[in-house]
Amino acid sequence: MAILKIARMGHPILKRIADLVPDPTAPEIHKLINDMVDTLADIGGAGLAAPQVHVLLRVVIFHVPGARLAAEDGTDPEKAPGVPLTALINPEITPLSGDMAEGMEACLSVPGLAGSVPRHTRIRYRALAPDGQVIEREATGFHARVVQHECDHLDGILYPMRMRDMTSLGFVEELRRFENKEAAD
Repeated sequence: MAILKIARMGHPILKRIADLVPDPTAPEIHKLINDMVDTLADIGGAGLAAPQVHVLLRVVIFHVPGARLAAEDGTDPEKAPGVPLTALINPEITPLSGDMAEGMEACLSVPGLAGSVPRHTRIRYRALAPDGQVIEREATGFHARVVQHECDHLDGILYPMRMRDMTSLGFVEELRRFENKEAAD
């Protein structure tokens, strides 16, 4: 297992469409996923796509902490199971409605910045698991947002390209510092 280098915005690999994985059960795909898991654990974050670690394949990993889901729907964080670490190979997303919601996003490939991005509120995604089995789930809220964000990387899209209003883009440190001051005013 290895900690992989993260490609940052401006690197050409982040602008390309990733290739389909012909065999999700191949040892090199399992090694890639394990290395991506180690990298995500080291750097922190909700997800990671293979192009972000300089591999042009349609592979993403993500997780959604239960506390994050509980904050969305007001349930007890102790009872919210979250979404465990999941690897998706050759994922496909289908929006389940035309409803969109703005939400703040950050990205390991755009370090230190965050901005408001519109995303579908309800999606269905289908992919292969590392054992070759089909994964098919419906997702809402932050779960849907994370999957859409990570899958965008497979098509050469970074979140600033989806932003409608660039005035919401800012350094995370500044956004946090002034968010509290604006709320008090």
